[in-house]
Amino acid sequence: MSASLNFPRYGDKQNSAFFEEYLVKLLEERDRVGLTDAIQQIDTLMITVEPGNSLAYVRELCLMTPYHYLVTLESQDHFSHILRIDMSAPDILVREVKDPNIRGIFRSLNEVYPIGAHKPNSRYMGEVFRVSNLHEVVELQKAREIRFFNQDQIRKLELPGNMAVVKPSPYTHNIVGYWERPEADIRVYALGWSSIRSDLQAAYLEAKETQEMLGIDKLLLPIDHLATRVYSQNREAAILEYLSLSSYYYWGSYDISKQNSSTNVTKSVHCRNELESPAKVFTAANHPYFVNHLLGLPSPTEQFVRNFGPRLHHIAVAVQDGEVEHQPNIDFVVDALRHCGQDFLLDVIGSREEGLKQIFSSASEYSSLIIEYVQRFGDFQGFFTKDNVAELTHAAGVEESLQTLEAEARS
Repeated sequence: MSASLNFPRYGDKQNSAFFEEYLVKLLEERDRVGLTDAIQQIDTLMITVEPGNSLAYVRELCLMTPYHYLVTLESQDHFSHILRIDMSAPDILVREVKDPNIRGIFRSLNEVYPIGAHKPNSRYMGEVFRVSNLHEVVELQKAREIRFFNQDQIRKLELPGNMAVVKPSPYTHNIVGYWERPEADIRVYALGWSSIRSDLQAAYLEAKETQEMLGIDKLLLPIDHLATRVYSQNREAAILEYLSLSSYYYWGSYDISKQNSSTNVTKSVHCRNELESPAKVFTAANHPYFVNHLLGLPSPTEQFVRNFGPRLHHIAVAVQDGEVEHQPNIDFVVDALRHCGQDFLLDVIGSREEGLKQIFSSASEYSSLIIEYVQRFGDFQGFFTKDNVAELTHAAGVEESLQTLEAEARS
């Protein structure tokens, strides 16, 4: 039996007595009933984009990450494009709504937020976990008061029919899915008609040729972590909920006082290497927005959530440790992409002495997601340094403030 509490704790963020009590109770119970062993790694990430945007977004992902275009699945109202590195890393499923007037629960999660509403179909949806026995996992979760879409709702939402999908979280607005797949079997999505679209194949090949020409194709590794932003008051609930839905454990939390926020990390019990099942990070303000005028502190995280809604903020791609032309690989990658026209929010920050270097890209115009690049030196095991994350948070906050002004001007 897995022991979800037998991992070292990191960080300096103080949690409430409630959090510490129920962290132990929930993980002990999860281990005892067998859910920790039954729920394995993240198999798939799901993202949806506006009508007509999937071609450009697939090209962007294939240039900026190690993902390859595999196949397109067409259903009545959606195109679903499958991107894959290999069977050791999660797939990305990019869903494109065909009709901009189609309404549904995922669109409604965007529409009440001033910037999110301008791209009502664009959002990160959530993760799908591989499980050993789908029926048992669903029944155990239902007994814990977890609510699922029924099969008719799955059909109407045009999600893969071989998945069980939890309804969107009130804290993160993300979904969690489960499907049963023997580890040796390939991933197959029960959804629509399968084809390799010539336009996507051409865009994919062009992106990979560009990667090779730039010399970055061998330097990009799979996804290191996924970072979600939530309201300040939902930080602890969001973490505990995700631990209830997954087989992840609580790695720890750091207080980033310079940016009035905290960074909170969960990791897979089963996969010590994040590249096989990315860490899930939760960022939240330390105080709610309505006291900011009294504190006189910046609040970029709370501002983001108020403008976009609780959602995934960035996907972190790992960069191979090493050097090219006497500069760290991450600097070489960023310089090469900049020469291709990719914008970044700041210069690469960090150092070999600190253990890692990091940078944020500008947010994608197709998904609103930021790509982070992170290079760890030697055996460095952490996700950030406090100074690094403060600079990254500030830079993202500046861009999001500009987006807010643009949104207000359009309103």
